[in-house]
Amino acid sequence: MEVGKPKVKTKINIEERRPIWIALSDLYIDNELQDYDFKYISQKIKASPYSLEQIKQIDKEEVFPVLHTNLLTVAGIWTGFQEEWLITEIMRKLEKRNFLSRLMNGIMYAFLKSMQKDNWRKIETMLKHD
Repeated sequence: MEVGKPKVKTKINIEERRPIWIALSDLYIDNELQDYDFKYISQKIKASPYSLEQIKQIDKEEVFPVLHTNLLTVAGIWTGFQEEWLITEIMRKLEKRNFLSRLMNGIMYAFLKSMQKDNWRKIETMLKHD
């Protein structure tokens, strides 16, 4: 393990995850996504080694815990998240993940899931038609 890099309990290939984390972060910006945004996200999903269900799990367990508060902020980040910050924060959250944080994340995800339903529907449509 490199100095300064957080230790993660579950082995994660950061280089495989990075493009997915970055693409999924677009779902959390405070801006209405356009067709080209959904196309970008669906292309990253297709290029990844993960199934759609695995991608949704990555969103729920890795991206959502870091970015969900932006969905609740009146004037949240709307231009996109700085990539290195995003990767560092996801890794930090994964390192500190425990039963209580997973439970709280599950509750928050269930509560806010409806905010993302249309986005996932559009992504799934793009995946079927590309």
